[in-house]
Amino acid sequence: MNRRLTRPAGLAASAILLTGGLLAATAPSVTASPAKYTHAAAAQQLRQAGIGWTSSGGCGDRNNSRCTSFEQINRTTVSGVTAFKRASRCAVTITGGTERGHASGTYSHWNGYKVDIKVTSCVDAYVTTKFRYVGPRPGDRARQYKSPAGNVYAREGSHWDVTYFNGDR
Repeated sequence: MNRRLTRPAGLAASAILLTGGLLAATAPSVTASPAKYTHAAAAQQLRQAGIGWTSSGGCGDRNNSRCTSFEQINRTTVSGVTAFKRASRCAVTITGGTERGHASGTYSHWNGYKVDIKVTSCVDAYVTTKFRYVGPRPGDRARQYKSPAGNVYAREGSHWDVTYFNGDR
């Protein structure tokens, strides 16, 4: 006889079935949202790591596409770009954050997963020699490289469009 057991309060939603005296758990059906930074808190973390940023509008307003904003950036994105800076020993300058004007989608700038990093010979050399080429991105054909941590670096003309799925480089 199969019976569904109730889960204790506070545990992730997952089904536990009792089948012939054996317990079987299924994967959680709910995932937590990523932890976020305010613009000021992210800017402080980046500054402490020696990472600079530029803005064509000289501002940090998330709703202005001429600004470079870190409002609602994922903490893992900040730790990922920080880990990249530390490992590569390159000068790193962010040219795009969570402000309006970027492509949409789940793993987008707006949702805090991406930053744009200024192209330098050091950044180019590090990405193209340390990370695995995974082919052109559908649509714009940007050359994509995947880090050992699973983050994706796509070369878009004047910058690297980087998607941080976790806080490693």
